[in-house]
Amino acid sequence: MKEYLKLAWRNIWRNKRRTLITTASVFFALFFALVMRSMQVGIYAHWTNSIVEAFTGSIQIHKNGYWKDPTIDNTFEKTQELVDSASSIQNVKSIIPRLESFALASTGEYTKGVMVVGIDPEKEKELTNPEKNLEKGEYLNLGDDGILISSRLAEYLKVDINDTVTLIGQGFHGITAAGIYPVTGIIKLPNPELDRRIIFMPLPVCQYLYGATDMLTSIIINVHDPKLVEQTVDNIENKIDLNYYEIMDWKELNKELVQQINSDKNSAFLMLGLLYLIVGFGVLGTLIMMITERKKEFGVMVAVGMRKTKLGFVLLLEMLILGLIGIFTSIMASLPLIMFLNRHPILMTGESAQIYESYGIEPLISFGLERGFFIGQSTIVLVIFLISIVYPIISTIKIKEAQALRA
Repeated sequence: MKEYLKLAWRNIWRNKRRTLITTASVFFALFFALVMRSMQVGIYAHWTNSIVEAFTGSIQIHKNGYWKDPTIDNTFEKTQELVDSASSIQNVKSIIPRLESFALASTGEYTKGVMVVGIDPEKEKELTNPEKNLEKGEYLNLGDDGILISSRLAEYLKVDINDTVTLIGQGFHGITAAGIYPVTGIIKLPNPELDRRIIFMPLPVCQYLYGATDMLTSIIINVHDPKLVEQTVDNIENKIDLNYYEIMDWKELNKELVQQINSDKNSAFLMLGLLYLIVGFGVLGTLIMMITERKKEFGVMVAVGMRKTKLGFVLLLEMLILGLIGIFTSIMASLPLIMFLNRHPILMTGESAQIYESYGIEPLISFGLERGFFIGQSTIVLVIFLISIVYPIISTIKIKEAQALRA
């Protein structure tokens, strides 16, 4: 075996140009496949994070029927039994209470419909963490009576720190909800849709505004491993009263996003399939060219006594070495580029940016950096390369010495 490897290695470097052409065909095939797949994985992760980690969370618990009729009347009382039941599940990372409703925000001449979200300021840090997006002012404390207002909304209402905002809406069981609140901070949310219409306030203040003392519209559950969300939902369902509560994962909460991702995945896999088809024919053509120009060499080797099966085995080793060199160099070349694009996403502009923002997604093209797709794409390209060398090896084994020597 060692002698065959040595012979294959020497054959590779006897013609450096031929070696470079064959290796380059594998190199560029895998390079483009890795960059394309990295972009796909990064975009899907960005879409999901923009919706899930920015606001909805991985899992939500509501009162039964709330999702179809999200009104302040469909609230439930937070009980320690419910919190303990959810917290006992192994994959549950944190429990985040919220009271959400709508109101009319007014500052003199300017008025706009807004989403009011009552939060526990400390627990909210484990999901949306508004404090990290603070542009001006100070973050909330549970005992404060001020509000955090999103930057685009603040710009529309022409308010700044220490200005007041009047909120008017409908409270629990039809009571009037009205109050005047000072702006303690302005936050810039990455989700453009949320940044245009959201106001955060301490949970007790929000409950008082809507007359919903100790009531919640949802409990957000953050998880350790997002891949185990469905299993976590099943475990929680076994511990709570499903006649009173409904539990939904992020896919149920964001069906339009899931449909968009699935649709895009199908077209992305079609593009990758076309790329692999082009790659396969490109590699096959290169290998056939390589075998054809070495036909006389093979004829001489068989004429002096080398068995055709051994010649085919040496040729297989040559091809494998060339393929592995192409794969290794491609990974080494693409990795720095993907790492850079992973840390510095591409900002979109124009109509493409408007389409992203219409879905409430920050207009960025992100690139993923996961070991899985490096291994997967390398394996696929290697398999394509191995399939491509079957025909050249068979034609070499079936070589006729007399014809080969006259080539």
